[in-house]
Amino acid sequence: MLISLEIENFAIVDKLNAEWGPGMTTITGETGAGKSIAIDALSLCLGERSEASAVRPGSERAQVSAQFDIHNLPKAQEFLANNDLLSDGECLIRRSINNNGRSKGYINGIAVTASQLKCLGQYLISIHGQHAHQLLTKPEHQLHLLDEYAGHTKLQSHVKQTFKDYQELKREFQKLSEEQVHQEAQQQLLQYQVQELDEFSLTKGEFEQIEIELNKLSHSQTLLDACQQQIQNLFEQDGTNAFNLVQSSASQLSELAAIDNALTPISELLYEASIQIEEATNEIKDYQAHIECDPIRLIEVEERMSQALTLARKHQIQPEQLYQLHQELIKKLDNISTNNARLSQLEQLITEALVLYHMASKSLSASRVTAATNLNQLISASMQHLSMEHGLFEISLVYQPDITPNKFGSDSVEFLVSTNPGQPLQPLAKVASGGELSRISLAIQVIIAGKVTTPTLIFDEVDVGISGPTAAAVGELLRKLGKSTQVICVTHLPQVASSGHQQFFVAKHTDGIQTSTQMLALDKKGRTDEIARLLGGTNISKATLTNAKELLNSHL
Repeated sequence: MLISLEIENFAIVDKLNAEWGPGMTTITGETGAGKSIAIDALSLCLGERSEASAVRPGSERAQVSAQFDIHNLPKAQEFLANNDLLSDGECLIRRSINNNGRSKGYINGIAVTASQLKCLGQYLISIHGQHAHQLLTKPEHQLHLLDEYAGHTKLQSHVKQTFKDYQELKREFQKLSEEQVHQEAQQQLLQYQVQELDEFSLTKGEFEQIEIELNKLSHSQTLLDACQQQIQNLFEQDGTNAFNLVQSSASQLSELAAIDNALTPISELLYEASIQIEEATNEIKDYQAHIECDPIRLIEVEERMSQALTLARKHQIQPEQLYQLHQELIKKLDNISTNNARLSQLEQLITEALVLYHMASKSLSASRVTAATNLNQLISASMQHLSMEHGLFEISLVYQPDITPNKFGSDSVEFLVSTNPGQPLQPLAKVASGGELSRISLAIQVIIAGKVTTPTLIFDEVDVGISGPTAAAVGELLRKLGKSTQVICVTHLPQVASSGHQQFFVAKHTDGIQTSTQMLALDKKGRTDEIARLLGGTNISKATLTNAKELLNSHL
């Protein structure tokens, strides 16, 4: 429930501070005085778009603060808890707008975004504007009103989710289908390329081994001859081989070491060198024994090298990259096969998703039928109460399983009315006059507002086009609603204004330089005078005062 509203430098308001109570509060004032200014400010406070023009001329910034009692509002409490916006049962919302158009919002002193303000606002206030009846003829708005009255949010969410699942599968199917068109043209080429590389069957690192082997085979005789020459030089050549020379030097230095033992380490090094020469010779012999002079193997290796080079040129890559290319082409070919299998799977999944969507839509439709039946009776009764004695209202709801799936379900809806005896039910836009449309719209808004658990309902001149006995009925309707919900109503009708438990008067003042608007809480005498003004205009007679008192007393 709204407790207080403070406004500074907003539009033509200099400073305004209003406290609000439970029940029904009416706001009246002269034409052009700015009766809706408080509602505009409250909308801004709760996240509506800010503009520099909202700041009072000559001021640096405008500021609006609204305090709410949320003890009995679990959704609002949950929002505050989830966003770490502490609350002790009351909630203070503040928004400031600089004259450059930039704004800042705060909840309980903590800075928040405009979207957070708007999200919290939906749990605090519902505003019904004076042009709501213009939306009433639009099918999408009619469906929204029916769903709002039904309150079947879980069913709506289920339809939206099944539709989303269906859409995602359709998108994947479309994407894969488009890819398949291109892939099918490549598939034959890929199959040929993979088969060719399969037949060649080059293993990882094999080309590098082929290069090494080919080099050895083509130089095998050179290697054999060189090895034999080194064996001779190191060990087997008579007299002058390296082993004998080093052994001889080591022996001579060993004898000289008897004269000077400083030569002993040198002699030992030479003995070690002779041993290493012998070991190196043995290694060369072992290497020589394994050298292959195999012309047939050389031809095989040369042929494989030639095939590798040919394939590499064909694919315009280095031969070392053939193995990697082979694996990539296999993967591409597998992906095409996988995509084909996935497409078949998707066709089945889409069929199943569509079944689930239709099941969800049918459940939602059944709930809508129940809600529509109740609304038909309630709105018909309310129309008759609002001076349409023979008024009938009916919601035409048709389940259409063949329409393109959408997040709202498979129902088409149309509001039908009959306002005169013998007149058949026809679409609302074709039958109702402007005044009748306003009354029907008001009846629907009040009935739906009574069902929806928004703690504060604001009606901004929704009684346009209504007068006489109908105005009294509207007042009774809103006052009755105020017993269970806080109702704030901007009105120009004395019958509606007198129905409120409280009343504010909006007045505009000017000093010739600047204009300002004030909103004053009226006491009983003030209310009597204001009701009399609404009844009789500027010339208030005793009769109009008496009439005003009667209107006020009728609600005590």
